[in-house]
Amino acid sequence: MFKTPMTEILGIKYPIQCGTMQRITTAELVAPVANAGGFCCIPAAMFQTKQEFMDEIKKTKDMTDKPFGVNVGLFPEMTTTVTAQERIDWVIESGVKILETAGRSPQAYRDQIKGAGLTHIHKCARVRDAVKVDGMGVDMVSIVGTECGGHPSMEEVTTLILIPAALDQVKKPLIAGGGFADGRGVLAALALGAAGVNMGTRFMATLECPIHENLKKKLVESIESETLLVMKSLMNPMRVLKTPASEKVLELESKGASLEELAPYISGRASSDGWDKGILDKGMYSTGQVVGRIHDIPTVAQLMERIVNQAIEAKKRMDGIFS
Repeated sequence: MFKTPMTEILGIKYPIQCGTMQRITTAELVAPVANAGGFCCIPAAMFQTKQEFMDEIKKTKDMTDKPFGVNVGLFPEMTTTVTAQERIDWVIESGVKILETAGRSPQAYRDQIKGAGLTHIHKCARVRDAVKVDGMGVDMVSIVGTECGGHPSMEEVTTLILIPAALDQVKKPLIAGGGFADGRGVLAALALGAAGVNMGTRFMATLECPIHENLKKKLVESIESETLLVMKSLMNPMRVLKTPASEKVLELESKGASLEELAPYISGRASSDGWDKGILDKGMYSTGQVVGRIHDIPTVAQLMERIVNQAIEAKKRMDGIFS
């Protein structure tokens, strides 16, 4: 039904990735996405020891026989002594064959990755970074527009501009992220020339997603204007749900607050009660503008079936226009 470079390279049924989300894309979500025909990655940064990581990989493999990946962030980590090189070694030893890197340039790790025969996706947020990694020999490039939840670029270029701009210069298959939640968006991305899409926020509002029900309900209730782009003063922009804490961060940034002053609001510890207990008055929660397109909390399988059917219907409409 769907045949794109993304489905062929990753060995999946549909060109749809559930975006890698710290704390969220655990086995409980990764396996259902894989079983439904999509693709998802476990973030290695969740684990401080190799044994913890291997246990999660085994748990995922026990729940699915379909392909899934591991994400290794190349950002500096303040709370661990484990290096990116060591985490990539964990991936190699685990037997998982698909690696997603994100953040800084993966050039220093390319020999390690290529030598192990891993399929390598690198995720970035700027056209010039996409062009650089394309030249490094990665298998696929993933790029996100400013609509995305999490970390877009400082340049704030929208997905509709960013994707064709990147495709004009990148030869490897491209995964498009930022603003995708349904089949119409999937078809639009494919029409632009992308090999598939990356959607994170939409998968947060599914029954299997391991976040508190209060947060899922908040996603359903929110509209597209209820996200904020914070931490621009730190040159590390992050799109998050509009909450008292994220509004406070913007207020402090407007007054020239230092990292030390912002730390109590932006640390991962500040949001732990929200993720786990549904208490949302503290912390920040990565959420894309597409939150305004979320109106229910289906199972992953129901969501995937809906997206595919919407894409088929959208194609039929387009066929009618061109005939």
